[in-house]
Amino acid sequence: MIERKTEADIELMRESNAIVSDVHRLLMPLVKEGTLVSELDTMAEDFIRSCNARPAFKGYSSGSKTIPPFPATLCVSIDDEVVHGIPGPQALKNGQIISIDVGAEKNGFFGDGAITLPVGTVDPERQRLMDVTREALFLGIDKAVPGNHLYDISAAIQEHVETNGFSVVRDLVGHGIGRRLHEEPAVPNFGKAGTGPRLEAGMTLAIEPMVNYGSFKVRIAKNGWTVLTKDGSASAHFEHTVYISKEGPVLLTNHFERRDG
Repeated sequence: MIERKTEADIELMRESNAIVSDVHRLLMPLVKEGTLVSELDTMAEDFIRSCNARPAFKGYSSGSKTIPPFPATLCVSIDDEVVHGIPGPQALKNGQIISIDVGAEKNGFFGDGAITLPVGTVDPERQRLMDVTREALFLGIDKAVPGNHLYDISAAIQEHVETNGFSVVRDLVGHGIGRRLHEEPAVPNFGKAGTGPRLEAGMTLAIEPMVNYGSFKVRIAKNGWTVLTKDGSASAHFEHTVYISKEGPVLLTNHFERRDG
């Protein structure tokens, strides 16, 4: 069942998502050559806890008895890492692209958002990959209006990505969000327009295109968490938590960027 939130619920979700946005705003200036990824993670955790919230990803269980819970606050994915990269002591290098995925829980509600950023100067194709992925996110968000179908979002994302020669990951999808980090429905980044559940006011979705430069196929690293492109090509990831109001989509994580830049 897809849960619909009340106005009171949305007000609480604004708080948790504002924290997510503030973490991104805090970390963006630090994404440069020489910064240790572990430093970003420490700063994010300290900030989230200072807001009387908790990191949503730290301690998250995959449900597998053989894979330990996720050990960090951030998912930091670099170059061919698609999502769920585990922050470590490695230093960022010029020319890399880095995805920072943030989750926070406060007052019983979750916020979730991701951005991909260049480290220093990146080659034009990597920049285009990031640009197209972000554009696809907003084209998908435009379809998040009452009366549309869920896969209208998916189709808009897929069409823009594939028209530009990239591919959308099939094995990972967006999701509903609210009292739980992952709620129904699954929000794939591919699909046929006019199909899927009907969208209604009060739904809250984490829309998150994950786009590969090459093939859409992925593999899992030995740590059991990090998802990488199978062909070693670069990948980009952007995510907003979106509230579907009667008037249309409202970006609950829109504190660090705006559509017009």
